[in-house]
Amino acid sequence: MTRLYNDPSDFADEMTDGFVAANQRWVRRVHGGVVRATRSTPGTVALVVGGGSGHYPAFGGLVGQGLAHGAALGNLFASPSWQQVRSVARSAHTGGGVLLSYGNYAGDVLNFDAAQAKLVAEGIETRTVRVTDDIASAPAADAHKRRGIAGDLTVFKVAAAAAEAGWSLDEVVRVAEAANARTRSVGVAFTGCSLPGADEPLFTVPEGRMAVGMGIHGEPGIGEVDVPTADGLAALLVESLLADAERPEGVEEARGQRVAVLLNGLGSVKYEELFVVYAKVDALLREAGVEVVEPEVGELVTSFDMAGASLTLFWLDDELESLWAAPADAPAYKKGSVDVAARADDAELEALVAAPVPPATAASREAAELVLAALEAVQATVEQHADELGRIDAVAGDGDHGIGMLRGVGAAVAAAREALQAGAGAGTVLDRAGDAWSDRAGGTSGALWGSALASLGAAVGDDDAPTRTSVVAGVGGATEAILEFGAVVGDKTMVDVLVPFDEALRTEVERGADLATAWARASGVALAAAAATADLLPRMGRARPHAEKSLGTPDAGATSLALITEAVGLVVASRQRA
Repeated sequence: MTRLYNDPSDFADEMTDGFVAANQRWVRRVHGGVVRATRSTPGTVALVVGGGSGHYPAFGGLVGQGLAHGAALGNLFASPSWQQVRSVARSAHTGGGVLLSYGNYAGDVLNFDAAQAKLVAEGIETRTVRVTDDIASAPAADAHKRRGIAGDLTVFKVAAAAAEAGWSLDEVVRVAEAANARTRSVGVAFTGCSLPGADEPLFTVPEGRMAVGMGIHGEPGIGEVDVPTADGLAALLVESLLADAERPEGVEEARGQRVAVLLNGLGSVKYEELFVVYAKVDALLREAGVEVVEPEVGELVTSFDMAGASLTLFWLDDELESLWAAPADAPAYKKGSVDVAARADDAELEALVAAPVPPATAASREAAELVLAALEAVQATVEQHADELGRIDAVAGDGDHGIGMLRGVGAAVAAAREALQAGAGAGTVLDRAGDAWSDRAGGTSGALWGSALASLGAAVGDDDAPTRTSVVAGVGGATEAILEFGAVVGDKTMVDVLVPFDEALRTEVERGADLATAWARASGVALAAAAATADLLPRMGRARPHAEKSLGTPDAGATSLALITEAVGLVVASRQRA
């Protein structure tokens, strides 16, 4: 378990502060993460990586000369927000464009893609390469759905070396994609990991058993076997990755190939144990006729205190081998010798400047007080149910939903209160709250809630007091915005609650019900819909590879949305009676 922490919701921020304080030679703090402390050659490509916290040395430990130019660091096991990614990218950019690279997880895709769109709109050429090395997360036919685990390092290293050499953005993208196509990983776990403040691990493995194919966010394995010897584990990992279906295109047989090997510890397996395993890994690869090139043994991508390990094979050609061997100097990864660059000027970092509050009518400013009261009620509800939300999220996911919701709603309330004090109307208060929620929470949930509140704010506006019609339009706009992220009813997500709530609210208002009555009835529909998600199998997100495990448990996002509709309804009813 994680023993040393203050407030669990502040853990990621405090960890980043300490990391920067201890590594000022390499990194500087910016909003959303870290960037190089040294100056990069003007006009070169900037590689920006990132993901959730809890995986050190990924991702901040890989920022430095010859490796990443910046890392966006999300909350524990949650993707960074698009605001964080954009901020890091703007600070790292030197005029040659930006390459975003990260593990292929739903929240990361949502937020990095949104950041890319913002950067391109601002005139910064930006491209993306997602890492998909984990063979356990999807079959070979659906390799594009696989998640990124320790193979992140091979893609980051190759792309960074090409950028350091002054290659164009197109060429950096090309070799990064080639590296990803030639990287395969598989992992095992003996115990689950525990988030700060949690009493129980995100998953458990029976004594004497080993989970095969687990994820790095606490996702359980896809199977279990008896714990083998070190040699037995080496054989399982090597045989899985040398199987015909797992060799890259063009590598018909292993014999005669060159491979970079990564044996990665996930948090609690000691280096000495890894070396015992690696001795057999190396022997088995050589027996198969594979030439091992510059292997890495140690902690590369971790998962807090998870006891486990993963093996990565990176199938090389001449170009990829030269880039893999290029020097690098980062806090947690060093290779060869670099010429230390001059320190960058802190004045060049991205500045956060708050936009002015637009004018609003007195009626809208009065309604903004109701918006703040509703958000405060949401915060109280989330605080009350955070532990339970985390528990049900951990059944087949990563267990971070409660923490993420706490961070998001806390930021939303603070931003709403500040905007209200500055004279904002209801629309602006909702928009500022949504932006703060997205930025602070990160992850899929943060992106969805940020989009929903912004859509509601756009419909309500700052010119008039909200009406039944404008509120219904706002909820409809929020529904449309969330549906654009790809989920549909039946996928076991918050959409399974949002769509029926939206339909019920609209129907009740069209029948003539006042807003409080319509909202209360729609909330009842939402609560029933949330409970019904227990009978669904997830078809999206981190729970998808472990769908059967979630059967009988409602979806965390659907549950939190239903509870929130109930809390908001009580505020609307109380104000209407007043």
